[in-house]
Amino acid sequence: MGPAVFEVRQGTSPVILAFPHTGTDVPAAIFARLNDNGRILADTDWHIHHLYDGLLAGVTTVRATFHRYVIDANRDPAGVSLYPGQNTTGLVPETDFDGRPLWKDGEAPTEADIADRLAAFHAPYHAALAAEIDRVKALHGIAILYDCHSIRSQIPFLFEGTLPDFNIGTDGGRTCDPSIEAAALTAAGAAGGYTHVLNGRFKGGWTTRHYGRPETGVHAIQMELAQSTHLTTEAPPFALDLTKADRLRLHLKDILMRIEALAPTLKTGE
Repeated sequence: MGPAVFEVRQGTSPVILAFPHTGTDVPAAIFARLNDNGRILADTDWHIHHLYDGLLAGVTTVRATFHRYVIDANRDPAGVSLYPGQNTTGLVPETDFDGRPLWKDGEAPTEADIADRLAAFHAPYHAALAAEIDRVKALHGIAILYDCHSIRSQIPFLFEGTLPDFNIGTDGGRTCDPSIEAAALTAAGAAGGYTHVLNGRFKGGWTTRHYGRPETGVHAIQMELAQSTHLTTEAPPFALDLTKADRLRLHLKDILMRIEALAPTLKTGE
């Protein structure tokens, strides 16, 4: 057996935090196929699992330890685009967020590679996440999945201009009860000095859209943070700015606590 491809910390809160993109593990055989640009692992959600650590007592966390260049745990396993007609990266990315190749010539992943990685990485992560959703729902009658992400604030290949600081995604309100969306929006709006948007460029990835079924008692919401809110610079070595992080954590805690407080008011899933 190789190293675990996910980490789970079980808690008793109705809230589950998912981290599909903070992992930096790349098996040696795959790493050898990446080019110099790919080996920077630039498109990592740097430090996000540390940013949320300790903010909500009793919260369950599920974290992928593998890097998104191995396979993207927040993409449809069928390879369907999240944002048809817009630039984005696929199930196993061939380019980075700037549209630059990741793989050495002739070393891009094949269909067989993708199938192997689906079985070895993507499926086990989602099996673990689904199991925790079922466990938490059994405890509370409902479960609230909060999918944690970050991205550089300026990426012309993906979007124009500068991204807001808090990007809340609910797939147009389809993935959670309106009260959860409103709580996140209110807390983000009350965060002085920060900008926010609801269902802007990032409306919620496959995780949010796949699991968010409010009618069954499973609610899902995605938070995409601009990395300028917590990194010293959005470039290597992608260091965490502790002063920025401490300030941001206050608002993230507010968001999580507001969402958790709603749990008793939500209709129990059938």
